[in-house]
Amino acid sequence: MSGLRTRLLPAVLTALGVTFLAAGLLSYTSPVTAETGSVETPAPAMSDDPATPAPLITLPPLGSAVPTAVPSIPADRVATRVRVAALDIDLPVIKPPKGNVYPLCNVAMWFDAPQLGQPGEGRATYLYAHARTGMFLPLLERSKIKNGKSMLGMIVEVWTSDDQKFLYEITQVKRHQRTLDAAFNAKGEELWLQTSEGPKGTIGKLQVRAKPLSQESADPAEAHPKPHPVNCE
Repeated sequence: MSGLRTRLLPAVLTALGVTFLAAGLLSYTSPVTAETGSVETPAPAMSDDPATPAPLITLPPLGSAVPTAVPSIPADRVATRVRVAALDIDLPVIKPPKGNVYPLCNVAMWFDAPQLGQPGEGRATYLYAHARTGMFLPLLERSKIKNGKSMLGMIVEVWTSDDQKFLYEITQVKRHQRTLDAAFNAKGEELWLQTSEGPKGTIGKLQVRAKPLSQESADPAEAHPKPHPVNCE
């Protein structure tokens, strides 16, 4: 019809994806064991109910988006405290001793490896401590009951040296593990807690995996507990 002046204006919306690549990974030569004792939370099911509205996403007008500033991560950030309140676990975290030294007592330590990182760095943070009273013993005790199912969903708090607090949710309990391969191969931010499953020399370890939830500023006094490590060999 000649009186119509309406024209169709095409609009193209392109979604940009960001892929994080991990370079220079080392490999462990220890055999990988089957994760027969692994418990993991199931993925949430999608609703088939047509009455359930899909989540709305509001997009800015084309060309008006302003890049969001990404907070810088201090190069010297390290974990300083870990707490699982539901299990009465609350330990200072320290740098591991140099060399092949038996882990210290009364503290947790972070595993130092090129494949691993600290909270907020987009890699796996790996903390470990003995399965002793006042340390990570509650993790071991719970893992023996239905493969640790009761720990799924528990919150883990980790404080860092730059006065930040990170929250994680436990999603998987892995018993009798012989390698750190799963943590080394993490594709993004994760937290791993490890403790022993037997006396000194026992090879299998308990690993608890957690996904990140949030980050916030913390009281410096809470982020810097005074560690009192002792040699418990």
